[in-house]
Amino acid sequence: MKSQIIAAASEIAREKRISKEDLRDIMEEIFTSLMERKYGEDAEFDVIVNVDRGDVEIYVEKVVVDEVTDPRTQVSLEEARKVDPDIEVGEMFVEVINPESFGRRLINIAKQSLLQKIREHERNKIYEEYKSRVGEIIIGDVHQETRSGYFIIVDRTEMFMPRSESIPGEKLRRGETVRALIKKVEKPQNLEEEEEETDRRRRRRHNRPEIIVSRADERFLIRLFEIEVPEIFDGIVEIKAVARKPGERSKIVVESIDKRIDPVGACVGMRGIRIQSVVRELNGEKIDVIPYTSEPELFITRALTPAKPLRVIIRKEDNFAVAVIPDKDMGLAMGRGEVNRKLAEQITGYEIELVKESEYYEKASEEEHATELEELAGLSKAVIKKLKEAGIHSAEELKNLGLQGLLEIPGIGQKTAQKILNQLNV
Repeated sequence: MKSQIIAAASEIAREKRISKEDLRDIMEEIFTSLMERKYGEDAEFDVIVNVDRGDVEIYVEKVVVDEVTDPRTQVSLEEARKVDPDIEVGEMFVEVINPESFGRRLINIAKQSLLQKIREHERNKIYEEYKSRVGEIIIGDVHQETRSGYFIIVDRTEMFMPRSESIPGEKLRRGETVRALIKKVEKPQNLEEEEEETDRRRRRRHNRPEIIVSRADERFLIRLFEIEVPEIFDGIVEIKAVARKPGERSKIVVESIDKRIDPVGACVGMRGIRIQSVVRELNGEKIDVIPYTSEPELFITRALTPAKPLRVIIRKEDNFAVAVIPDKDMGLAMGRGEVNRKLAEQITGYEIELVKESEYYEKASEEEHATELEELAGLSKAVIKKLKEAGIHSAEELKNLGLQGLLEIPGIGQKTAQKILNQLNV
């Protein structure tokens, strides 16, 4: 039997891109609910919806009786024999129900329920689709800017980018096409929770899944490199670590599994075309591409790019390192707000102390001057005695003597003098 409700539902389903199978399930659920309202939950009935024909067939089983006391479960013998002349009292009779006979009140309930079910289906479908896409890059249009962030439309689906997930200093305009990473998808609240919301705008937002996107997440940087660098996408070049201060500087550590491929060159591209593409997308953010090494001293040296440490001293047991920086490059090594040092710490796993070259050697000189001969490894008591007899009592004094001065001390030969200087790293 043709149904206006089915026709209206089919039109809405086409607009919402709901499949015929899903629409059939929704309509059968709605008519089942209507039947339970009218005939009770214990009633025996079947609902068959044919979306293609736009009709619904509803059958309810009733007991044939002489006198009807409950029209919901019983039918008179006289009425039953109009359809089946051979039926007898006590037998089951299948009555065909006209959907339009439910009455205006139940029809209105059905329409409201239809809209509600379609909304629930739509948002659940969106949630299921996008929760499996977390970590992907989307391309959308900026729909609206608010104090708290940006609403972005992607294929008729609304997503939200909070201010904290946008690149600092970047101004996005309505209608502008933008790329972002799907960071998380929050399940929509159920209807009871929605009804408890007192603020209309907030209720409207919770009526659908909350899809949070980001341009500040480290994974956004990784995905951009995967797009721009085929060697990364193919797995030839591996991203070992990433550290990022959105809008300022990023550091990405790469390693090639193929010795013929330079990982840094692959990421930079000919004439810098690949990395410049990423930089433009990130609103001019500086990016340091660092080749991986398992040697901590060298790794830390590379991590402090664009500064070039003169020397790196590490303590592996507590992941601590001291980097000696030329005085003129101290600002580069630190970065604004110490961002360069902090990013270097993140990718290396070491706490890094930066020391100016002048301060380091001044301190080393003071320590050396205070170092007594007995503290120097490799010097025998006999040699120490000869040095003291010559008026030499500290490492600083030994260094000032040099090879020629040491050879002038009685009892100190060429081999011994060279050994002493080796202990002093001279």
